[in-house]
Amino acid sequence: MIDFHQLAPEQQVQRLEVLARAALDYYSVSNDAKIELIKHRENAVFEIIDGDKRYALRVHRENYHTDAALKSELEWMTALNDSSYAVGTPIIIPATDGSLMQVVSVDGVPEPRQVDLLAWVDGAPIGTIEEGVKDLTEAVKSYRQVGELVAKMHNFAGQWTLPASFERHSWDEASFLGDEPLWGPYWELAALTEEQREVLAKAAVKAHADLAELGKGADRYGLIHADTLPENFLLDPDGTVRVIDFDDGGFGWHMFEFATAMFFSLGEDYFDDLLNAMIEGYREYRDLSDEQLSKLTLFLFLRGLTYLGWVHTRKNTTTAIEVTPLLIEQVATLAASYLAGIGHYNNIRTN
Repeated sequence: MIDFHQLAPEQQVQRLEVLARAALDYYSVSNDAKIELIKHRENAVFEIIDGDKRYALRVHRENYHTDAALKSELEWMTALNDSSYAVGTPIIIPATDGSLMQVVSVDGVPEPRQVDLLAWVDGAPIGTIEEGVKDLTEAVKSYRQVGELVAKMHNFAGQWTLPASFERHSWDEASFLGDEPLWGPYWELAALTEEQREVLAKAAVKAHADLAELGKGADRYGLIHADTLPENFLLDPDGTVRVIDFDDGGFGWHMFEFATAMFFSLGEDYFDDLLNAMIEGYREYRDLSDEQLSKLTLFLFLRGLTYLGWVHTRKNTTTAIEVTPLLIEQVATLAASYLAGIGHYNNIRTN
């Protein structure tokens, strides 16, 4: 058999679609339901149309989450939906045996894959990292709702009693700056110059100290979504924003949500407008101190390190090849600014 991981992306998708159809046997969905790819970046996500019913089926990447960690993600989403916090996340569709996920194997895909089925969420992403903002007025409205949703998720996490078996990774000092970062050893990225490696290393030392000073109090650290990109917030026809894709969620600093949401708007004229909208929405439901906001450049830098690790571990993919040069330039600039105490914002409206 040709190595699955050496296949072209479209060939991989063909095999993953076979696995997705096999997974339907575990659910109350017709075997002849229509299957169409939505995206294949990390997980492969398929739209399932079964008569007048629509679902999203996720075929998870290999070796990212344990079964216990994925089950915990789905329990978290379910608990959010069942709470009074009005955070609209996709509803989990249990398998016919009542379980929240299945592990499915087929010929052509070398390892078993975790699969789950979600109710369809109507709406379009509030933006994309490639295209940026088209209508600033609408984007500001959406980012205010993003801030509200993130605050509600943090409030919920602060009062939720975790299931005894709950297991998720952490976005902590070790995950960002340790010997084995969660998304890969960014310093090994071949395209980095020695000068760039040096500035990243100096900024990492400072980041260690600043994170220790910031601490992990409940007002600033807890269970977070950790992937607050515009693609993961869907604007439905009635103007309501809903949050999807908790795949990267775990324990971390609340400011990491802001850094993730804003990272790909760095340098854009609308950066402050979107950031202020998100802050104002967040503060509508939860306190956010100016002290925490002053750490935004720190967390933008840390977010950047994770992306460098991501492209290093996926250096042969089309996405990594395309974005690596610009990403390196951006993160090296962030590191230098962080060391110099320069903020990547001009007009944050503080308390």
